[in-house]
Amino acid sequence: MSKILIIDDEKAIRRSIKDILEFEKYQVEEAEDGQQGLDMALKGNYDVILSDIKMPKLDGMELLSRLMQSNSESPLIMMSGHGTIETAVEAVKKGAYDYLAKPIDLNRLLVTIRNAMDKNNLVAETKVLKKKISKTYEMVGESKSLNTVREMIEKVAPTDARVLITGSNGSGKELVAREIHAKSNRAAAPLIEVNCAAIPSELIESELFGHEKGAFTSAVATRKGKFELAEGGSIFLDEIGDMSLSAQAKVLRALQENKITRVGGDKEIKVDVRVLAATNKDLKKEIEKGNFREDLYHRLSVILIHVPSLNDRLDDIPALAEHFTGIICGDYGMPRKSFTKEAIRELQKKDWTGNIREFRNVVERLIILCGKEITDKDVKQFA
Repeated sequence: MSKILIIDDEKAIRRSIKDILEFEKYQVEEAEDGQQGLDMALKGNYDVILSDIKMPKLDGMELLSRLMQSNSESPLIMMSGHGTIETAVEAVKKGAYDYLAKPIDLNRLLVTIRNAMDKNNLVAETKVLKKKISKTYEMVGESKSLNTVREMIEKVAPTDARVLITGSNGSGKELVAREIHAKSNRAAAPLIEVNCAAIPSELIESELFGHEKGAFTSAVATRKGKFELAEGGSIFLDEIGDMSLSAQAKVLRALQENKITRVGGDKEIKVDVRVLAATNKDLKKEIEKGNFREDLYHRLSVILIHVPSLNDRLDDIPALAEHFTGIICGDYGMPRKSFTKEAIRELQKKDWTGNIREFRNVVERLIILCGKEITDKDVKQFA
């Protein structure tokens, strides 16, 4: 049952609101002044708080400020019979969810309470999802080679330097890019990811720079490209070694001038974007073959970060096994499983050509097919 706190020095108003809310199956508690309301709000876990503005001991605006300072997650709806538009605007600016004028329109009150609780539920769900995502993209392990990568990230992230991330497939290049963005001054803005290998060469320019209406047969409307969508943030060009030479030329211009032009357009659009790129290819060899522009390589590789393969960080396998076991068992809603020491040693003997991606798949297979404790025999049979 949802719990609501009413803070108002007028008993008749508290009683009338309480009767309506209890009829709607809410659990309601009352406070007769601002100080009592603050004490109850800080101790209780309320889904919504309703507060008058003019009250003895502590007025509603001061109550609002104190609750904001305490990082209270309960949405606060302000009420007043003496308020003005300016009062309402000030309350919302300070963090109130909404403002209701007295006498209270009961229908509007109920709608506002439901909306406030819906918003609070969405905020809570978003926090859970963000926590889950951050765990999914966590860099796990304490090997010397991985710690070297971490040290590079710490130095590079606060700058706007372009970074070229190299490493074999499945080694975690995307995780490095995400970590750089998360620790940068652009973290509040978006990180836009583009898999250059997954987009046909004839569409890559439209994908990166957008297009104007009528630029080609299927261009039925103007569309922003990834560079514009990443404005103020970062763009991650994954598998950039697979990008066409014509698209490379346009990316080079964007890096040189901080400007782009949409396909089919002639207007220059300024962009403020940090470029992070990754590849599993040896770009110097690709340059020799004529498949990659040398000038673009030098623009991208201000900082080079090489992500080690799993075979180069076998000491991290116990931590990775523990990490993925927790995530996978949680996703499947099954009791947590464990690996014996012999099973871990057997995993460390394998040749992990697919790196972390392959390792995760193997752990998932073992969790599904094996018992509560995964043994070396299980690894030999299923890995």
